[in-house]
Amino acid sequence: MTTTLLSLLFGALIGLTLGMVGGGGSILTVPILVYAIGQSVQQATTTSLAIVGLNALVGMAGHARAHRVNPRTGVAFGVVGIGGALIGSWLNTLVPGRALLTAFAAIMLLAAVAMLRRHPPASGEGAIEADADTIAWAKVLASGTVVGLMTGFFGVGGGFVIVPALVLVLGLPMRTAVGTSLLIIAMNSLWSLLAHLRFGHLDLAVTALFVLGGVAGALSGVYFAGRVPQRRLTQGFAALIAVVAGYMLVRTSLGIA
Repeated sequence: MTTTLLSLLFGALIGLTLGMVGGGGSILTVPILVYAIGQSVQQATTTSLAIVGLNALVGMAGHARAHRVNPRTGVAFGVVGIGGALIGSWLNTLVPGRALLTAFAAIMLLAAVAMLRRHPPASGEGAIEADADTIAWAKVLASGTVVGLMTGFFGVGGGFVIVPALVLVLGLPMRTAVGTSLLIIAMNSLWSLLAHLRFGHLDLAVTALFVLGGVAGALSGVYFAGRVPQRRLTQGFAALIAVVAGYMLVRTSLGIA
């Protein structure tokens, strides 16, 4: 009963952060499955991909209805991430769990700092159409491959890297980056999950409970995302990343993986 309630509660939290900031949910899922549910790191990475991918689909649908998804950029990002996701999934099986979590936390902190230091573009929401017509395909190829690699390696949707990449590298407004990120997360999660199923175990019961709670959370997140100022969304996203990364570094430094 305790595991059931925790799975529903944490699933709602993951869905909320995914729907609201286009990431964060994937960052939270692996630590929650390891520290709260008691899964091994490798099992958590596999189960996380199913949870995050399904919740991302729900959130993306809500953002699409509000015209906050750039499908051209999202599909391009997701497609070029296939190769990276497959390589990352293979590398995941070769790295000890403690080293995996430490590297994960360090990259999260770097992403948080980059988001906080960025100044929003003066063009605001009007940048959506311009960016769609002037995509720097070299940047999409490089960013998409790196994100796919990290998705497969860490077992996350990659929102903590995708959102900064869409905002910092491609110049999308934060709200559009949130919705587009969920499309990319769903695609990358699918590629990585298919690869992980060869090496890891998918816990169907836990996945179902997390997704059940996550649907309600994701829909709530989509609602709030359209009503919170973009700068606040960015700051909240970065703060969430930093807090979770700090917690993971403390745990791993104490030898608690």
